[in-house]
Amino acid sequence: MRIAVCVTLGLLGASPRESHAVPLPGTQSLTTTGDMAELLMAGAHRFIERKVDESVAGRAQHWRRDLSSRAAYEKSVEQNRQRFRTAIGVVDPRLPPDLERFSDGARPAIVAETAIYRVVQVRWPVLDGVWGEGLLAEPRSGKPAGHVVVLPDADQTPEQLFGLAPGLPAACHLAASLASAGLEVLVPVLVSRGNEFSGNPLVTKGVTMTHREWIYRQAFHMGRHVIGYEVQKILALVDGFARRRAGSVPIAVAGYGEGGLLALYAAAADSRIDGALVSGYFGPRQRVWDEPLYRNVWGLLREFGDAELATLVAPRPLVVEHAEAPVPAKLPDPPAGVRAKPAVGKLITPDGRAVVAEGDRIDTLVRPGFQPRTVVMGEGRTPVPFGSPKAVRALLDHLGIRAPVQQASRLTGVTALPASAAAERQRRTVKQLEAHVQALIRDSERVRNVFMTDRTTLMAKLEPRAQRFRMRRVAERPAAQFADEIRSFREIAWREVLGKIDDPVLPFHARTRQTYDTPRFTGYEVVLDVFPDVITWGFLLVPKDIRPGERRPVVIAQHGRNGVPMTLVEREGEPGWAAKLANEGFVTFAPHNLYRGEDAYRMLNRKGNPLKLSLFSIILAQHRQLLRWLGGLPMVDKARIGFYGISYGGETAVRVPPLLEEYALSICSADFNDWARKVASTDSDYSFMYTEEWEMPYFNMGNTFNYAELAYLMVPRPFMVERGHHDGVAPDTWVASEYAKVRWVYTMLGLGDRTEMEMYNGGHIINGEGTFEFLRKHLRLAPRVTAAR
Repeated sequence: MRIAVCVTLGLLGASPRESHAVPLPGTQSLTTTGDMAELLMAGAHRFIERKVDESVAGRAQHWRRDLSSRAAYEKSVEQNRQRFRTAIGVVDPRLPPDLERFSDGARPAIVAETAIYRVVQVRWPVLDGVWGEGLLAEPRSGKPAGHVVVLPDADQTPEQLFGLAPGLPAACHLAASLASAGLEVLVPVLVSRGNEFSGNPLVTKGVTMTHREWIYRQAFHMGRHVIGYEVQKILALVDGFARRRAGSVPIAVAGYGEGGLLALYAAAADSRIDGALVSGYFGPRQRVWDEPLYRNVWGLLREFGDAELATLVAPRPLVVEHAEAPVPAKLPDPPAGVRAKPAVGKLITPDGRAVVAEGDRIDTLVRPGFQPRTVVMGEGRTPVPFGSPKAVRALLDHLGIRAPVQQASRLTGVTALPASAAAERQRRTVKQLEAHVQALIRDSERVRNVFMTDRTTLMAKLEPRAQRFRMRRVAERPAAQFADEIRSFREIAWREVLGKIDDPVLPFHARTRQTYDTPRFTGYEVVLDVFPDVITWGFLLVPKDIRPGERRPVVIAQHGRNGVPMTLVEREGEPGWAAKLANEGFVTFAPHNLYRGEDAYRMLNRKGNPLKLSLFSIILAQHRQLLRWLGGLPMVDKARIGFYGISYGGETAVRVPPLLEEYALSICSADFNDWARKVASTDSDYSFMYTEEWEMPYFNMGNTFNYAELAYLMVPRPFMVERGHHDGVAPDTWVASEYAKVRWVYTMLGLGDRTEMEMYNGGHIINGEGTFEFLRKHLRLAPRVTAAR
């Protein structure tokens, strides 16, 4: 810290936990004891969990089902289907279908034969640089009775489902059973739960997250998903089947575990699929946050539980097989020094009664019998082995295929796949998706420019003002016009990227207690109500030289990750930077933000994501309530409230003040950078891909709002960046290039004096020189107040 102040620890007075002094005038006495940060976190979790429970009933508002005919029904749910496809990242145009049989150094094209079918090694184009691979069983008789994509669990191989490799009992050779019934069967390779190919050896020794999480974490931020990529591979096959099938030959999907999820999702996403068998997956999803992170889908539960997805399959048939969830193999211990830790989550076998209840819920959404449906389970609603003859028979019956279900004929000419070739196949599967995402990141600046300029941008259509916005002509209009046009993008960023809570806020019910008494300010601990179970908490510092009737500017001083507000007032015997600002003459408030407790706040973010909410959904509501309360205090000028945050508080500085126009300015310290690269790039050890911060991706943020675009939302209000050359959050080049865009916009609008970046020879700290002067200048702190420094 570089600002000299006159107070010492001895002058700061009692600690917050020792004082029981009188409250701030006009408020009630705060009597709550205990760890306020933990109480706040626990209440936020209760609030979000209650919203999850309420989401089941709330989904109806998003649907307008017309059951009068199949055509009418398909038309009535088409928007729901499109929203679902967007949520799982099925947004890229696929390449023309082309199923290629191939041989390689490991084995020939035909890898096995029976009297009924032959098994062929195949691949097919999906997206630029992305191919599907797998095994195809083609009937020896020629014309197939149907086409089916059989989806293994992520830790199973196509060879296992055909009985060509050990690992599964014969009863679970689902692909072989369907091929023996005369169907053309294709089993793709899925992204596995191994971790051999997660990470970049040029950057790190390795990471402990699974391949699925590795792809999820980078793809999510770019509006894609590991689920969506695999659904695209399925739909690329459906494209080919649909083009060459004869007459009414059906197309179906069947899967187990992760493949069961994909079977349900693919059938919901594409009405050309005539039926689905979902094994080891179907059930209530209200606790999806307990499942692996790679199943996290932004906004899913607002509109879609498994029952709602089944209605997107309807009136096509659905077979649900209640099977045990897969048991993933234990990953090897990470190398020493690895920082990237996997997210918590587990695969859970739902209770049989819950599976039945979720299935019964379908009939409350569409009339009973509208969707042909079979549920297969054991006596007492117990699980059965996946791929059971009863489930296979049910699927065939629903598809109108009368062929008997029988054990596969004896395999001949089997060519085993060497372990090295299987590993290389998995490496290709992972690295092709990684390359696709990294190309999106490299192109993201152009995409964001299109998002803010193109009339055809989907999100721009949501807001009339957004359609008029033209970044390329920023110098051609006054700053006031720019600010008016940019306003609609605040709503897009809030609702579509960070998530907006529309619930009405509670009355303040302000509770306070005096906690500090120094020669220059009086400090109060403050608690305000926001929503049921949600409060805002922090410390208000009021300078003692405020005259009756005088209104001072306010600085919201925001701590970083794992911080607490008290340390901004005093720390290790020294005044914190909130106290220094109070000594300067500012009213200051140090609120507590929710990013404390590591997985506690990450899980809060995770619980909110399926509701289209994030950690910042709650933080924004807390700050909105705080601003309303502060604006009503007699010593506060509500038109001069600024924000100054460090680290995660700096992250807050480019998310909260840009969206809340009540903030007069914002200062981002120790965080500003190229956020898309920071979150999702795999070629730099600055990236969150190599840390434990798995909550950092925000769905599709990389294509909409980087830090420059968020800073544009501050116009015409002042905005500043504080950056230490040795700050490990990002390299100087990332920070400088991203800020240059902000500087250009402000300068072109004639507002160049309202933005600054101070770089100094320091690290991840508050420097407090140029920023303090910026606050004094733009919040118009009278010189007489600072003369006492």
